[in-house]
Amino acid sequence: MTMIAPGRTIGILGGGQLGRMLASAANQLGFDVHIFCPETDSPASRGARKTWNADYLDADAMREFAKSCDVVTLEFENIPVEATDLIASCGVAVHPGPRSLAISQDRAEEKAFLNRIGIPTAPYEVIESAGNIPPALKRVGGTGVLKTRRDGYDGKGQTWVRAADEAQAAWSAIGEAPAVLEAAIPFECEISVIVARSSAGQTLSWAPPRNMHEDGILARSVAPSGLSKAVETEAREKAMKLVDALDHVGVLALEFFVLSDGTLLANEFAPRVHNSGHWTPEACQTGQFEQHIRAICGWPLGDTRRLHDAEMRNLIGNEGLVDPTKLNADETLTLYGKRDARPGRKMGHITRRIAPRKD
Repeated sequence: MTMIAPGRTIGILGGGQLGRMLASAANQLGFDVHIFCPETDSPASRGARKTWNADYLDADAMREFAKSCDVVTLEFENIPVEATDLIASCGVAVHPGPRSLAISQDRAEEKAFLNRIGIPTAPYEVIESAGNIPPALKRVGGTGVLKTRRDGYDGKGQTWVRAADEAQAAWSAIGEAPAVLEAAIPFECEISVIVARSSAGQTLSWAPPRNMHEDGILARSVAPSGLSKAVETEAREKAMKLVDALDHVGVLALEFFVLSDGTLLANEFAPRVHNSGHWTPEACQTGQFEQHIRAICGWPLGDTRRLHDAEMRNLIGNEGLVDPTKLNADETLTLYGKRDARPGRKMGHITRRIAPRKD
């Protein structure tokens, strides 16, 4: 890949907060940013030079957008693969590529792929109807989580199943959509590995944070995780194995359940910058957003060393109405520019630098 120089244009598919933070990092490195999203007045569009408001399958608008960019990336994984194929047909590179996108969009395909390359997941069964649930529940140990194969996030599109007679209610709760039933795992904690891979195959990762959720939404991420060096190293090696297998270019997050004996079971991956990596710009030599821009533009990756221990706390709903005068000196506030605070909506985050790195 030819290195893209400052002054050129990066296109971003998606208008949310991740797009906004990617645009800010791109601006810092001297790039212009164009946004493509269906929504008007999106958070990302207000930090960009130009925005296309159209459906992702609007071929004419997408071609016009593609031709205005030197490279295109994405801020969330539910972009139609057809859109990325269309951009590529215009002679414009898209990172990450369609393989990372397609596999991550389908939980059944994702889990099969992870297991195939030697990254084990919890036991699971593919579900096509309510009638599939009782026998599948027995095979996964009697208790499981039913998740839609597509589009679920932040706890949406999933429900617990604890008995065979709950099958129909569970099937209805997820909208009777194709699903997977995952075994309930008695894990000790959850961690994620944020990893970046350049077009030249250079791969670097950050210290895995420990993640805490509330109501299915990430509430806090803390680094270091408190786990042994051996567990963290294994997790990072598996994430690097994944990006190499996908030929992924850019940042990717791989989430793990950690069992009491240190065993790692992959939960899912996101082929993009990730909420659990929001602490990295304030606590590391190179943060995830700058790193993603470096990777997709063919630049050498930046140093990922952690300079400070850190805690990132999401601001959900009315928590986003934060008084900046109440922040401590060791806290950095990032707000996403969303107009309305709603229950369950991520409005921003605060990163607290706890102490200089000691390990």
